[in-house]
Parts: sequence; C-alpha cells; structure tokens
Amino acid sequence: MNKSVSIELQYASPALQKQVAGISSQKELGLWASTCFRKPARITIRFINKAEAHDLNLFFRGFDKPTNVLTFPYHSKGESIDADIVLCLPIVREEAKEQSKTLKAHLAHLLIHGCLHAQGHDHMNTSQAKKMESLEIKLLESLGFSNPYQ
Repeated sequence: MNKSVSIELQYASPALQKQVAGISSQKELGLWASTCFRKPARITIRFINKAEAHDLNLFFRGFDKPTNVLTFPYHSKGESIDADIVLCLPIVREEAKEQSKTLKAHLAHLLIHGCLHAQGHDHMNTSQAKKMESLEIKLLESLGFSNPYQ
C-alpha cells in the first residue's frame, strides 16, 4: 500500500456502510485506491444511494439520471492529488449482475476508474479510452482481478 495516500471513507447511511462492509474491508478499499497513485494523494471515497447519485450527476454533469461513479478532483498541483470519488452502490450492484461480474470485482474496477480520473485520465476519445482501459486492466491484474473488459 502506498503510505503517502490518505483515504477517508464516507457513507450516506449506516445501511450502505453495512453493505459495503459485506463486500470489502476498509483496508482492502484503501489498498485498491492507493495502488493507483504514484504521488501523494488525499482521497475521500463516499458511498451513496441512487437519489444522491442522480442529484450530483444532474448538478455537475447535466445528466438527469444516477450514475455509478463520479470523481471530483480539486487539484493535482505537482506533488499531490486531492479528490473525492463518489460510488453509487445500488448501481454498482445492478451493473455487476447485468455484466455477470462479482460485485467485489466491479467495485474494485470502478474505484480504480475513479482514482484514474482524479489524476487527469479520461475517456472522451478512443485514444484516451484505450490508455485508461489499459491502466485499469494493469492495476486490477496487480490486485488479482481479471480484465473487466472481457
């Protein structure tokens, strides 16, 4: 685990906290996130419900629907990264089922996806998407997860 990465976990409700604990430990979530960073980072990971995901997606992105993960980078000036990563557990659960993936593997993928966004990676065009997907695959494999795009 990268010791220069500070991870804070937040939950929209005690019920969500209990659900997340049934999927992965706090230590494991921290490991997944810290694996993504080579420089110091301060990351808040917040688990939310569909209503909050809908409100955030509408307000910040203009999309009138809930989404699985949102990243809010505050700065990445030279030496450190500061960002919030928001995960909608009900949507992550639905997607894992639809895609025939384990919930744990899909959660790890989306957390890593959010961490890469925090560092400026994006997937707005084919070249960016290929680069980001390649990094996701490499990081997930280093954590014992299979390629999420197969």
